[in-house]
Parts: sequence; C-alpha cells; structure tokens
Amino acid sequence: KLHTMDIDFQALMERDREDPELSAMHSYFSKVKPTAENGWTGRFQGKNLVWIVAEGFSDRMLDPVRTPTLWKLAHEGIICDNFYTPLWGVSTSDGEYTTTTGLIPKSGVWSYSESSDNAMPFAFGHQFQALGYRTMAFHDYLYTYYDRNLSHPNMGYEYYGIGNGLELEEVFPPSDLEMMEEIVPRFIDEEHFMVYCLTVSGHLNYNREENAMADRHYDEVSGLPYSEGVKCYLACQQELELAMESLVRQLEEAGRLEDTVIVLSADHYPYGLTDEEYSELFGHPVDPVFEIYENSLILWSADLEEPVHVDKYCSSLDVMPTLANLFGLEYDSRLMAGRDILSDEPGLVIFSNYSFLTDLGAYNSTTDVFTMWDGSEPDPDYVADRVAEVQNRVAYSASILDNDYYRVLFGPPES
Repeated sequence: KLHTMDIDFQALMERDREDPELSAMHSYFSKVKPTAENGWTGRFQGKNLVWIVAEGFSDRMLDPVRTPTLWKLAHEGIICDNFYTPLWGVSTSDGEYTTTTGLIPKSGVWSYSESSDNAMPFAFGHQFQALGYRTMAFHDYLYTYYDRNLSHPNMGYEYYGIGNGLELEEVFPPSDLEMMEEIVPRFIDEEHFMVYCLTVSGHLNYNREENAMADRHYDEVSGLPYSEGVKCYLACQQELELAMESLVRQLEEAGRLEDTVIVLSADHYPYGLTDEEYSELFGHPVDPVFEIYENSLILWSADLEEPVHVDKYCSSLDVMPTLANLFGLEYDSRLMAGRDILSDEPGLVIFSNYSFLTDLGAYNSTTDVFTMWDGSEPDPDYVADRVAEVQNRVAYSASILDNDYYRVLFGPPES
C-alpha cells in the first residue's frame, strides 16, 4: 500500500487551468513517486512522542562518561549512519521548519512564520490531536521569537515559551534542564501525549562571558584537550544532557518510559564554532562542503531490543515523514520534500546551495562535479535527473508555502 491520499489531480488541473502555478503544482505532485508502507509502518502506533529539536546539537559532543543519557539514546534505537543536518538561511527557525514539516525552507523569508496562516494538516499537533492526544509545544526562550507564537499554535499545539506560561531563571541562554523539570509534570499524567520541544542551552556564543550555561559547566570540561571555544561549546551542551536525563528519569518514575518514543536532532551544526574549532572535535580538518553537516538522529523506543542500523543517506528533512510512517499517521508522501528513511526510496540529502548526497555519491554544486563513492565514472543521465529532482524539491517546497497548497488540496481545516 502506498503513502498517498485520495487526491484527484486531473480534476484539480481542470479546475485550476487558469492558474499556471497551481496547474504546474498539480501536474508535478501527480507524477512524484510515493513511498510505500513497509515493515515499520505503524510500529509505534499508540505510543507517546517527545520530539526535540536541539539547539546547536552535534553528535561530536557525545561521550559515554560525560553525556551518558544522550550517548545511550543515540546508540540504541534506530540509528541512521549517514544522517545530516543541513544549514538553511534562517538557521534555527529553518532547521525547525525542515524537521517538523518535511519541507525545504524558502530562501529569503522566515518560512515558519510565513506558514502561520496556511493550512498545515500534516503537522503533528493536528494529527495527534485528532487521535485524542494532548499536543503541546515548548521553547525555553521568548515565546514570540521568530513568530513562534503564531506558527506553533497553527501546527496544532498548545504552545508555551518564556512570557507565555513558562517562567525560567533570567540568564542567557536559559536552562534546558529547568525547562524539562518545569514541563514534564504538565503532560506526564495525560493518557496520551505528543510533545514538541525546542531547546536553547546550546546556543552561541561559546564563551563564559556570554553563555551562562558554558560558565555553569566549565569545570566539567576544563581538563579536556581543546581550545577555549570548544570547551565552552561542550560545557553548555551539558545542560542538554541534564535535561534529557531529567526527561528519561521523570518518564521512568511515572511508568511512562516504556510507551514513549524519544526523538532528537539538531536545528543545525554548531556554526558558532569556527571550522578550525569544530575540526578539533572531528580530530582532523573538517570538510566544509559535506562532512561539517554530518550528525545523528536520536530515534529511540524502549521496546527496540537491538539497535537497528540504517545506512541510507538521509537528513532532518526526512524525520517528519519517517515518524508519520512509524506512528501510522495518514499522509501523502508526494506532498513533502523529505522521505520516510525506512522506506525503500533511495537516499537523498539536499543542501541549501543545491549540493546533494545520494547513496551513489556526492554532488558539489559549486564545482558542478558528481563524485561516485566507489570512484567510478557517474552516469550523466543519473546525475542530470538528480540535479533536476533537487531543484524541483526546493522549488515546490517554496510553492507549497507561497500558495497555501495544502488548503488548495484539502480545503480549510476542520475546526
């Protein structure tokens, strides 16, 4: 069975033939190859979900001794061995938009803010609410920042940030741990909950003067063999580790850990570090074209007995459709730029400058060169097809945003 919904694109093309842009969209989406259901479809159906986009998270900070909770979550569950978090123009907000919508942000605008008036039927707030879940979103920074007070309620969430139901110590950046201690009691007793969190403790700048969290944990990292900026980065991310430890502990104490899925990925790599500083964490000069965006996706459920490794090339763009499949949600896989990582669709990682990675190789848009992983000569038709596909996914993501396309297809959301 395919991940499609009953959409009569022919009839829509007929209806909107006077509108060239909508006609082109109907035609394009009618031809996109959908993903099929698979052995993972509905595997987490009925479970709770805590979904976290973590500020400046990099798997290079993970350490079994220093960050035991994050280490455990990252090394159990479903592990994507070739996962990337590309950087988009509106760093955190775009990273959040990509991860939670499966769409590529539009260049030059605040896509999440722009989506505030659009129909967002696939947003998890709406999807899980329809299943009887309590759906909540939290951010431990100013609730109006990047217009999240508009975008997040539009995604179907009861949304709380600083100045809107979340009171935290007034330091910068605020504490992820304090947020977790504050918010988990608000949903832990619900029969079913779906909670989205954006963290902030890992925010730049990475020094003790401007980063209260780096200062707070500096002694824990002071002996590490890194330069000052890198130590401060690792120090402020200790607060995320403590937040995750608190989350897991509170779920466990309430007897909810068994039936809760925990998902975490970065909004973007820690670009508050220079490439030289970030290279210290890699142990070699980091390749700024692709490697710098390598990261981990935490996709953890207590009932996965053995870690499951997926070697497909994938990115933050693919998280939302992957979760939609795992939770058995209804969605149309043609209408997103990301793809279910667990489907048999070949991997594709798209970067903001139209460079991309596939399971066969890497395309650098600056040099216009596709390099096969195995060193062989690429098939020019394959490369041309992929280049066109990347351009289409970028362009049609922007068109979905500009034309409120989900509303065009499905009408206004049911109130």
